[in-house]
Amino acid sequence: MRLAAKSAHFMRFVRQVLHLSLPYFNSTEKWKARALLVAIIALNLAAVYMLVLLNEWNRVFYDALQNKDSAVFWTQLGRFTYLAMIFIVIAVYRFYLTQLLQVRWRAWMTRDLMRRWLTGQAFYRMELGRYAGAPAPDTGAAGLPEPGQRVPDNPDQRLQEDVNLFTSQTVGLSMGALNAVVTLVSFVGILWSLSGSFSFNIGGHDFTIPGFMVWMAVLYCGVGSVLTHYIGRPLIGLNFEQQKREADFRHHLVRVREYSESIALDKGEAVENRNLDTRFTSALANYLKLIAKQKQLVGFTALFGQAATVFPFIIAAPRFFSGAIQLGELMQISSAFDRVQGALSWFVDNYDSLASWRATTERLTSFEAALSKQNQASTQAQQAQAAMNSGAIEAQDLTLQLPAGVTLLQGATLHAAPGEHTLVQGPSGSGKSTLLRALAGIWPWATGRVALPPRTMVIPQRPYFPDGALRGALAYPDNASDYTDDQLKQALNDALLPGLTGRLDDRDNWTQKLSGGEQQRLAIARVLLKKPAWVLADEATSALDMAAEQNLYEKLRSLTQHAGGALLSIAHRPTVAPFHLRRWQLQPIEGGETSARYRVETSAIT
Repeated sequence: MRLAAKSAHFMRFVRQVLHLSLPYFNSTEKWKARALLVAIIALNLAAVYMLVLLNEWNRVFYDALQNKDSAVFWTQLGRFTYLAMIFIVIAVYRFYLTQLLQVRWRAWMTRDLMRRWLTGQAFYRMELGRYAGAPAPDTGAAGLPEPGQRVPDNPDQRLQEDVNLFTSQTVGLSMGALNAVVTLVSFVGILWSLSGSFSFNIGGHDFTIPGFMVWMAVLYCGVGSVLTHYIGRPLIGLNFEQQKREADFRHHLVRVREYSESIALDKGEAVENRNLDTRFTSALANYLKLIAKQKQLVGFTALFGQAATVFPFIIAAPRFFSGAIQLGELMQISSAFDRVQGALSWFVDNYDSLASWRATTERLTSFEAALSKQNQASTQAQQAQAAMNSGAIEAQDLTLQLPAGVTLLQGATLHAAPGEHTLVQGPSGSGKSTLLRALAGIWPWATGRVALPPRTMVIPQRPYFPDGALRGALAYPDNASDYTDDQLKQALNDALLPGLTGRLDDRDNWTQKLSGGEQQRLAIARVLLKKPAWVLADEATSALDMAAEQNLYEKLRSLTQHAGGALLSIAHRPTVAPFHLRRWQLQPIEGGETSARYRVETSAIT
């Protein structure tokens, strides 16, 4: 049973490796990839052939030394020179082409996974699932994690570190295994012919073992491989956990940098230091376990390697001292045994790397599977939404849930026609922002039908500005070159940011550089620049004074009115109401008539 289970685990791992590897070799770069792979295999075979020639050279050279034959000695030195030069050229180009294949494979795989991660809000859905705690029951939102299912963590590590490790380890270890097999096939015949037979008598019966050195090499390496597996198998889980804990520590370091101002204002340095130290201690504790196991493995493999140096001499010494073989043949036997033993010991020598490779493959496989699920869910959602595209904001039979399964709205029907500027209000936590996300088509825990008109822009509570030039932050996600400097400056002036008009080419971290009010005005400047017909604003002016708020809301309403659309806003301030004609009020439901916590009441604003 245990053997069958291990065999099943191994075959599952092989399928994972093939699933991650084959797309590149069947991609648009397949001919370059396959040509590089064939060239690398050919160079590995050539390298083994050179080792066979050098092994034969050993016998002739050392026999010349024993016989004090200077002519043969100098001839063999010359032969060694060109053999060594050919071997060096092969080794150099084998290394270069192997690295080139790794780099090209990594580049293709990273770009492919990044594209899929950034397609259809997969990155957003995966983060929601990861921070959701206990996922909600299946409510028809395809692509969500099922209860108890591990959501891939730290996608930044998967894309940057794991892809790099997987491609380099897959190429390196697979070529190493191929090299070991070819070396074994090439040298086992040589060792068999050189080692002679071993005869012994048991109970009056004579027994002879032909190719004795070959069987001793198989026995020696077989015992070593079994012991290596039992000593090193905990490394697979420890490597997996180490990568996860290191990524978690790095992620929180980045969060401290991103929220440095808030942490400084709250005087939270001591708390952050404790939180970071907790994560670092966790990573360090696992690493200490890892190196303890590695110490045991290194100790055994070092002993195994050192013993292998003298082992063939011990076995072949009686034949040498009896005069059955000469020094050259003894050295050839030693060299051939070393090659056979090295090939058979490939598993022993690479166990640590194999454990790391398996952990990396497991992490990357789970990430790729989650991406596939999210991409499929996104395609289905886009098809459903496309069927309802219209000239108004509409929702039919809309049900909203939180990740933990709490139902906020159930079976709601909403409609906002062009010119019907709508204000969404309700108690804190009633799901106003969640409703806006559902209308925008990104909330995965939503069922029903939603229609969003073309030429719609959303102003989120926390607008995003990429690092770099201000013009890029203003035009995002469009190219800054799509707009003239006059258009960019006009948008900044209209959004009450005249002080930024002369800084279009300044490069900075604008999320930290600008105040909360400046960030909100820059987000509104982005809308004024692009002139959409519909605007969904989520507390878009909460950090502004009343005069600035009224100024900007007047511009947003005028913009959407002239473009044949409307403004839909979430706001708590009563001063925003005069810029809207209708109100969607989220009211608590009492009496248990439904599982939902709120309902939407529509009324006119007078």
